[in-house]
Amino acid sequence: MNIIFFGSSEFSLPSLRAISESKHNLLLVVTHPDRKKGRHLLFSSSSVKSFAKERETEVFQPEILDEYAIKYLEEKNPELFIVSAFGKILNKKILEIPKRFCINIHPSLLPKYRGAAPINWAIINGEKKTGVTIIKMNERMDAGDIILQEPLGIELSDTAITLEDKLSNLAAELLVKVLDLIENDDFLLTPQDESQISFAPKLRKSDGLINWNQSAEDICNRVRGLILWPGAFTYWREKLLKIWISCIEPDKFDEPGKIIKISKEKIIVSCRKRSLGIKELQLESGKRLTVGQFIAGHKMMIGEKLG
Repeated sequence: MNIIFFGSSEFSLPSLRAISESKHNLLLVVTHPDRKKGRHLLFSSSSVKSFAKERETEVFQPEILDEYAIKYLEEKNPELFIVSAFGKILNKKILEIPKRFCINIHPSLLPKYRGAAPINWAIINGEKKTGVTIIKMNERMDAGDIILQEPLGIELSDTAITLEDKLSNLAAELLVKVLDLIENDDFLLTPQDESQISFAPKLRKSDGLINWNQSAEDICNRVRGLILWPGAFTYWREKLLKIWISCIEPDKFDEPGKIIKISKEKIIVSCRKRSLGIKELQLESGKRLTVGQFIAGHKMMIGEKLG
């Protein structure tokens, strides 16, 4: 089949690689325009673009999906569009371009966690499993009929980084199966159960603020789920304090946010239920440090409050 691939993030890469190594013809890769990054604001390409260039595949980087973009895509005469973490909504005109249809790879067990940040919210909400769903796209976000779906367990050690990596590889495996099914017209479309919908909205900076009145488990999940951005953070002596790695401790309840123990391995802070052990942290304008490194340079005291 002649395929156009839409993707802009690291999650997209294994699926793009699987297509490029398959028997199918990858006509074009569509990704976001180069962005300015870093201290010197130099233009940086997405990893998707870099991979496509290495494979000598044509790349298209529209700022908006306007009439010019529609005409450009139509001229390629594609059979199938594959969309994976692209970051833009495809309107009806674009969805109607391929001879067959458009499919979307979504890292959740749809209809659960429709939206921009399903991996993060699954961890934040303490889910025990998630997965990958491939759907036939329609005009509604993540609402198309299901072609294939595969579950994946979420380990207590998983963060948004490790879980994204696992799901991206699972997505690539599932995509290969789906392409064979579509090529052979050997697939069934299963409508999503609208009564089971939940959402995973785009992350905001404020989502990282720790509420010490929550349980230690809830806070630990937030640390794991937001490790990429914006990070889980609190305040100490009026400075922002980001927590990189934490664990749940059995210590008895004290005042929420109160530091109840300090050692070279952990800073233990009381929560509504049990306590949180902080293992790695970063003070505003400082570096990411282990607790041992942090307390060597900062006189944190038992009894002080965070938040």
